[in-house]
Amino acid sequence: MVDGKLAYVITPSRLGVLLYPYTALRIVMVDELITLAHGAGGREMGDLLHKLIFSRVKREASAVNGGVGLEAADDGATIPMPDGRHLVLSTDSYTVHPLFFPGGDIGKLAACGSINDVVMMGGRPLAMVDAIIVAEGVEMRVLEKVFESFLSVLEEEGVALIGGDFKVMPQGSLDSIVVSTTCIGVAEEPIVDQNLRPGDKILVSGYLGDHGATILALQQGLEVEGEGLKSDVRALTPLLKVLQKWRGYIHAARDPTRGGLAAVLNEWAAKTGTVIVLEGRKVPVRPIVRSYAEMLGLDPLYLASEGVAVLGVDGEVAEDVLEDVIRAGFKDARIIGEVKSGGSHPGLVLYRSEVGGHRILEPPTGELVPRIC
Repeated sequence: MVDGKLAYVITPSRLGVLLYPYTALRIVMVDELITLAHGAGGREMGDLLHKLIFSRVKREASAVNGGVGLEAADDGATIPMPDGRHLVLSTDSYTVHPLFFPGGDIGKLAACGSINDVVMMGGRPLAMVDAIIVAEGVEMRVLEKVFESFLSVLEEEGVALIGGDFKVMPQGSLDSIVVSTTCIGVAEEPIVDQNLRPGDKILVSGYLGDHGATILALQQGLEVEGEGLKSDVRALTPLLKVLQKWRGYIHAARDPTRGGLAAVLNEWAAKTGTVIVLEGRKVPVRPIVRSYAEMLGLDPLYLASEGVAVLGVDGEVAEDVLEDVIRAGFKDARIIGEVKSGGSHPGLVLYRSEVGGHRILEPPTGELVPRIC
C-alpha cells in the first residue's frame, strides 16, 4: 500500500495491477528484465534467442550459399567454398568466475572453447581472432597470466592468432575480464545436429560435469584443493581423425557446456522430433562430482563439461566409433543411450535409472551456475 490508497502487484505474465479501493482495476504493463537465467543455456535463453533473433532474421538472410546458418542453431556456422569444403566459424564470449580454477583459467577456457566448437562441426581449427575487455584496476600480472594461457593453447594446437581487439572499462562497470573469440576452420563436410535420426547411439568421450562442479563449488566457497575436483577444460582436436574417418556416420556432435548433457540432448530431440533414451548406469560421472552436485542440490547431468564431446552415431557402427574414440586418447568414452522415433511424444529425453524406472530429463531452467564459461 502507498498512503493507504493503492497496491502494486507484479504477476508472472508481466502485468502490473494497480488496486484502488472501491474503483475498477487498472492494468499496466511492466517491462521484462534480463536475468542470469537468460544466459545459462537453458529454456529461458532459448526463448530469448527466438524472440530477439530467430523470429526477426529472414531465412534467406540466415545462411550463405547453402551453408550452415542461423536456422541450424548450432555452436557455429559454415560458408561453402569453391572446392566443395566449408569454412567453419564459431564465436563466443567467456566471463567465468573465478578467473583461475583447478585445471585452468579464463584464457585456457576461451581458447579451448572456441576450438572445440569448430571441431564439433567437423572443422580443423586454423585461426583465431580475439577481443579482450578488462576492468580498470585489474593487476597487469593477472592479465599477462590469462593471455599466456590463451596463447599456449593456440601454439599447442597450431592455431594462428590473426587479429583482435582490446578495451578497458571504467572501474565499477565490469568486475574483471571478458574474453571474446572467433575461431575459423575448414571442414570437408560439416556435422549438423539436425541429422540425428532413430537408431543412432549417443556416445560421450568422458566423464561429465567436472567443469561445472568445480566452478560451482568455488563460487559457493567450498574447498576443492586436494579433493580431486578440477575442470576438464581441454581441446578436442584429437577427435578430428575419428570425425573424418566416420564422416557420414556421425550425425550430431556437440560439447556439453552451459546446461550440460541435459541441454544438448533436449535440443537435439526437439530439433529432430525424436526421443532420446539414456541408460543411467552407463552415464559417466565421477563420484566426487556427484557428491558435490548432490551437496549443492543439482543434477550432474546439468553441469558443464569443457573437454567432452557428445556424439550421435549410426547404431550399426557405434561400437567401432567408440573404439576409435578410446584409441584417440579418450579412455573413459562410452555409449550411454539411443535415439528412438518420436511417435506421439517427440522431443523428449528419458533417463532410465539403474533399477529400470524412467523419468523425463527436462531442459535446464533457471540460473543453474552463473558465469561458468
